[in-house]
Amino acid sequence: MIGELLLLFFLFLAVFLVVKVGFAILRYLVANAIIGLIILWFTNWIGISNVPFTLLNILVVAIGGILGVVALIIISWF
Repeated sequence: MIGELLLLFFLFLAVFLVVKVGFAILRYLVANAIIGLIILWFTNWIGISNVPFTLLNILVVAIGGILGVVALIIISWF
């Protein structure tokens, strides 16, 4: 009986931690994507780069943030 309760407690704790960390990562990716897309749009607008807004580029910007934008700009020059 106590073993089953202990197992249930640790299962609940694991699910809680996965959900909490998942939302934290999701918020981080959304914030990175928004900031990176603004920077990428601005560099395209003023003529520094000519990087298209494809799904792959948006994913690179979402994961890499400012470093992802810099990497895309460097890749677009070659």
